[in-house]
Amino acid sequence: MINLDNIKQLYFLGIGGIGMSALARYFVANNYEVAGYDRNKSALCLALESASCSISYLDSNVTIPHSFLNPENVLVVYTPAISAENELLNYFKSSGFSLCKRAEILGAITRNQQCLAIGGTHGKTTISSLLAYILSANNIDCSAFLGGIASDFNSNLRIGSIPIAVVEADEYDRSFLQLDPNWALISSMDADHLDIYDTPKHLEESFQLFSDKVEQRNLIAKEGLSIDSKYSYALNSTTADFSALNIRVVEGAYHFDLHYPKGICEDVVTGLPGIHNVENAVAAFAMAYFQEVLPADIASSINSFSGVKRRFEFHVKSSKMVYIDDYAHHPKEIEMAIRSARDLYPTKKLTIVFQPHLFTRTRDFMNDFALALSAADRVLLLDVYPARELPIVGVSSEVLLEKINCIDKSTCTKNEFPEIIKNSELLMTLGAGDIDSLIMPIKKYFQK
Repeated sequence: MINLDNIKQLYFLGIGGIGMSALARYFVANNYEVAGYDRNKSALCLALESASCSISYLDSNVTIPHSFLNPENVLVVYTPAISAENELLNYFKSSGFSLCKRAEILGAITRNQQCLAIGGTHGKTTISSLLAYILSANNIDCSAFLGGIASDFNSNLRIGSIPIAVVEADEYDRSFLQLDPNWALISSMDADHLDIYDTPKHLEESFQLFSDKVEQRNLIAKEGLSIDSKYSYALNSTTADFSALNIRVVEGAYHFDLHYPKGICEDVVTGLPGIHNVENAVAAFAMAYFQEVLPADIASSINSFSGVKRRFEFHVKSSKMVYIDDYAHHPKEIEMAIRSARDLYPTKKLTIVFQPHLFTRTRDFMNDFALALSAADRVLLLDVYPARELPIVGVSSEVLLEKINCIDKSTCTKNEFPEIIKNSELLMTLGAGDIDSLIMPIKKYFQK
């Protein structure tokens, strides 16, 4: 078990990752000396540099600051995305430094707090961000470690004044098993990360182990999951403990009646697009309800929540052209993103630009990706974003393209933007890699 009492210096390998950067920011705010490495000079890295972090973008031990060379004083934190061949990782291992994974340090930070953990293969970032917003807006000054940039906090980290922490519980590499939650919520268990779990059954077994870490009376799960929870939530259900009924769209916003164990909140409104965000709102309502926030106050906070960046985020919105960006990188997420766009703009021709993320995920869900993308009018595929992986023979965007049942389809490169999408009516960029680098060029092009 990690003891942070004697640690004052931390070096982060993969410091620019969404989860890693939140941890780095936390330690900076608590007066630790922080340095790190990342291969990409992202906006998150630049923000950390402006907060006095020393960051190297070269995988070499000669870049380590002199003050971080004493193994007795430095804790090295690394993300599972760091390759086993990484020179810095191997230098720290061979030089007697203490190393731990990101999940272990998050577990250590939250172990002495009331930990509210949000798990699931989809939805956890929006649910955890909304929950943190509800609590903070209602005088529960919680901390939050998020897997996205919450617009209301303009950050993936919120530092509160009381020992309550909202934590996004990541299933990748079984990271969430390092947490000791007081309350937990599970939103979904669709097959993913099969490079780690091998089979969907093993993934479900890991979620079961996660659920076992919390008392059953403090566990909430989406209705229909094979998890034995005390409480359930759903859409249009008469049997779930928390449910959205009478769902309708009024002037572009979802309105619904939220049924909870002791009553009904009528005409709850969320401006977040997509029916899946109604479900996410019900989940956050359930968790906030058990933190003793009044139902009417929860509903008011749901209405004022601004959302999470790269989660169905509008960048251009006019009568002639709409541009939406989304982090969707799993077939289910793509299916939901397309459905939401179609619901909002049924008469507009939909163009999807998708960057597959990971060769293993592309291989494991090739047919599912093809089916989901076939719902678009036009599909443009960027090359597979490898992240931590090496290419796999027979797995490519070209192979995926052949399986997509769409007349107007092609592969493309970033250099072809924005001209390649100049006649788009309804455009969506989807993916978890570096496709977000296209957002500003596309946005500026259409804003002209």
